Formats: sequence, C-alpha cells, structure tokens
Amino acid sequence: MTEWFQSTWMGYGFGWLTATTILIMMIALPLMLAVAMIIYADRKIWAAMALRRGPNVVGPFGLLQSFADGLKVFLKETIIPSGANRGLFIIAPILTFSVALLAWAVIPFGPGMVLSNINVGLLFILAVSSLGVYGVIIAGWASNSKYPFFSALRAAAQMVSYEVSIGFVLIPVILWAGTFNLGGIIAAQKSHVFFLNGFGFNPLLFPMAVIFLISAMAETARAPFDLTEAESELVAGYQTEYSSMSFALFWLGEYGNVLLMCGLNATLFWGGWLPPIDWAPLYAIPGIFWLFLKIFIFFFIFSWVKATVPRFRYDQLMRLGWKIFLPISLIWVFLVSGYLLLTREQCPTGQGAAIVTRDTADNYMPSCAATIDPEFGRRPAEDLT
Repeated sequence: MTEWFQSTWMGYGFGWLTATTILIMMIALPLMLAVAMIIYADRKIWAAMALRRGPNVVGPFGLLQSFADGLKVFLKETIIPSGANRGLFIIAPILTFSVALLAWAVIPFGPGMVLSNINVGLLFILAVSSLGVYGVIIAGWASNSKYPFFSALRAAAQMVSYEVSIGFVLIPVILWAGTFNLGGIIAAQKSHVFFLNGFGFNPLLFPMAVIFLISAMAETARAPFDLTEAESELVAGYQTEYSSMSFALFWLGEYGNVLLMCGLNATLFWGGWLPPIDWAPLYAIPGIFWLFLKIFIFFFIFSWVKATVPRFRYDQLMRLGWKIFLPISLIWVFLVSGYLLLTREQCPTGQGAAIVTRDTADNYMPSCAATIDPEFGRRPAEDLT
C-alpha cells in the first residue's frame, strides 16, 4: 500500500504519511470496536457465572449495551475538582488511552500484516507498556484527593513489581527464538514440539507462560489484582474524581491493555497467527482468525478469574511478585540458557561455514544467525513476516 501511494502524485513523503495514517486507522478503529464488544462479553461471562442474564435489553441479545453506555458518558458533564491541577487532570486519561494503542503498532496479525515490522518489537512493547503507569500516577496526584493518591502509589509499586518478573519471563523466549522481532518469535514456534505450534507446549517454557499470564493480570490491574481501585478501601481509586469522557478513556485504556496482554500471550507462547497444529489444511484458514481466537480464549480466562477469584491483600500481591515470580523466572533463565548451551552446537567456522541446510539451522545457537546462510537456514528477523 505504501509503495502505491508513493508512486502517485503524492510523492514519497506525503504518500508515506497517507498510507501510514490509513494503516493506523485500520488497527485503531477495529480495536475500539473490539473493546466495546469485549466489555459486553465480559459482562455476559460474569453474569453466566453468577447465574444471571447480563445485558439483554439494548439491541439484539444486548449487543448495543456498550454503545449505549458510551453515548451516556459522552453526554454527561465533565467535572473537574476545584483543587485539582486542571492540565494534568485532563492529560492523564488521554495518556492512558494513547499508550494502550501504541503497542499494537508492532503486533503481527498475520504474515506481513504488521504496521511496523521492527527488529526490537518486543523491547518496544516493554517500553510502551511501562508508560501506562504514568497516566495512573498523574491522575492520582492531579485529583488532589487522598484516595486517588493512595491508588496512584499502589499502581506504581504494583506495575514496577510485575514488570520485573515479566522481563525475566521473556528472556527464555528471546533465547529460544533468537530475535526480538515478534514475527520471528512466531516463526520460531512452528512445529516447536513435534507437530504443535507454540512455545507453551514445551515443558521447559510452559511455566513461563503461566507466570506471564498471571503477571499480565497484575500488570493490567485486573481482579484479583485490582488493588488500585479497590472499592472497599479507595472508593474507586485513581478514577474517583473523574466523570464523563475522561472516565471513559480510562475504561477504554484498561480494556485496550487487557486485549494487548491477551495478544502477547498468544504471540509469545502459543504461536500467534499459526494454527495450534502444524497440519497443512489448517493453514488454509487465515492467520488472523487463529490470532483472534487465541486472544478471545485468553480474554475468557481473564474474565473467568475476575468472576471467581477474590481480591488479594496488598501484602499478598507484593509477595507473589517479589518472592515467588521473580526468583522462579530468574532460575528459569539459567535453566533455559543452560539447556540451549548444552543441546545446541556452536557457530560453524571455517571454509563454507555459512552453508547450513534448513533442517540443521535450528541445531545452532540463536546468536549464529549471522553465519547461517539465509537461503538455506534461519532467515533474518526482518524477513520472517
């Protein structure tokens, strides 16, 4: 698409800008629709588990309930407390919402279906997701109220605590795939365990998949880790003083982050756009279908946990992150790196060292990618999607 726009009268610069803007809209607008639908799905799942009907009045089967709620908050008055810092109070929800959208720029939806296919895509996601806490901290401080401020402090400690364990959890994945490129990580999961596509089927990486899933719930402040907005303690946490669309932006940002974490679970451990089984007929189904199916499965798990597991105490939350997840993930880094060092051969050297067949390329350490002929062996990360 970019090349076509650049070949028209728009030229290189304006053509690139137009194509990129269209691609951004093709991701952002469906994402907003998906957020509306998963809010509906969330409420339906909770209702089913509590033997209730859930939304069922607005539209067929209640499908338009989320849009009715959006219209309601849009028409309400935005109230800013007299003692609040007006500028920061308004910026905080915008920041939270914007950061939730940024990370989707590097998520591959299928072969070649990615907005920005950068080699450090996983690092980009870690950097962007860590910015989300700033919106919560700014909202808590700018509200000039004690409950939002307590919530902001909790959010800062909670997100930092679980980002540390998430970082260590991702190291074994990077070591096994040999790249930070998300498309390359997905390609490395093809037929990973016999005919199964996904690192999660590997007994050595499955514990990391479980820790990542639980840490993702804590990172997005979903129950049972929603200590930042514990209504029995903090009224509504950092959102207490917000109303109208500023409150809705926090809501959209939260569910956008939940979808992102579901997408990362699917991409990093369960094959992304690949079908679960490496069987030729399954590849006839578009990869984006498999990705969306896996995202929905993980979202169902998020909703299931929220509906059934009671909220943690704050000391339990911190102990789980620092005393359980962090040591386990750190030990697993040594286990995986040691396993790869013992089972994979060193880089080929000498005359003809780069001539390695495709069947034997995966027998070498990931760091050997520079010496493996891309025509025969592991392809460079930028070409994998």
